[in-house]
Amino acid sequence: MQRPMLAKRVIPCLDVHDRQVTRGVRFGRAEAGELRNVGDPVALALEYNAQGADELVFFDITASAHARSTMLDVIAEVASHCFMPLTVGGGVRTIEGMRTMLEAGADKVSINSAALADPDLIRSGAEKFGSQCIVVSIDVKRVRPGQWEVFSHGGRRPTGLEAVGWAKRAVRLGAGEIVLNSIDADGTRAGYDLEITRRVSQGVNVPVVASGGAGHLDHMVQVLTQGAADAVLAASVFHFGTCTVADVKQHLAAHGIAVRAPAAGLLPRTGAASPCGIGSHA
Repeated sequence: MQRPMLAKRVIPCLDVHDRQVTRGVRFGRAEAGELRNVGDPVALALEYNAQGADELVFFDITASAHARSTMLDVIAEVASHCFMPLTVGGGVRTIEGMRTMLEAGADKVSINSAALADPDLIRSGAEKFGSQCIVVSIDVKRVRPGQWEVFSHGGRRPTGLEAVGWAKRAVRLGAGEIVLNSIDADGTRAGYDLEITRRVSQGVNVPVVASGGAGHLDHMVQVLTQGAADAVLAASVFHFGTCTVADVKQHLAAHGIAVRAPAAGLLPRTGAASPCGIGSHA
């Protein structure tokens, strides 16, 4: 399926639990003590903004009422200091939940388990805020050779859905972007799952963001070329100092991959008009 050829994006990801950025392997659980604290989300967001990140993704991995309030505070603070677009996901189940995140300063809302439970939420969100604001995040696991199944609830529950088929349906319903998370590769630093990334990328006509497995710069080159992804999302390599966003962009450019130049000199987005037409980021 033909998609527009755009500059590739480099996107750090912050998994937030109890106002701390955490990191695990293969969707490790907070309640089981399988996560490692990395740092303060606002401080990290400011650092990645300074490094020239094209976007930033926040995932609320607790998704409780208390955590949601904390996440809104974090999003509002980051939006007031940074100019890069923000995507927020985790526990968003309703149109009002989407509106709350967008009004707090998010540019896009990512939905996963809620979209699986009620696919019409994708359509409703796209109609209300525009497809450009609706990201469907898909957690996939290889269940047999050549077959990947979609999992829900943070990678804990099998759905019986085939990954490419679900991605195509999500786009038909109005998703403007797919984030494809490999459960097998998550946090391993062993490389992205190139095969399923390529299959999904070739099957839909919206941008596909590859997630899970980045360990070094060549992994990002591979998933953007061999995997046909439109953007790379990574966490551990940035959080633990393996490389910076600038390092990634320089490496991609050296391999002939078009990247966006850092938006140096732009002001924070306080008071800027929302791309979703719902007011300001203030």
